[in-house]
Amino acid sequence: MEVAIRKMGNSQGVLIPKPILAQVGLEGSADLQVRDGVIEIRPVRRNPREGWAEDARRLAEQSDDTLVWPEFANEGDDKLVW
Repeated sequence: MEVAIRKMGNSQGVLIPKPILAQVGLEGSADLQVRDGVIEIRPVRRNPREGWAEDARRLAEQSDDTLVWPEFANEGDDKLVW
């Protein structure tokens, strides 16, 4: 697909059609790099568990880590050491 390079403020840019963004999973922000003379735009890949340890620590400090459904425990949960 040929696209026009347009002036956007003090920069230049290319409008990417919504179906193409959806096809590659781009939403919100993207990783932009130049490799071997090619501009690459990729979805930002984050570790899905990034920040979990900090959030768990914060919840524990706030005493907000109680079970939401305490009646649904797993057998042997009482023996786990965290």
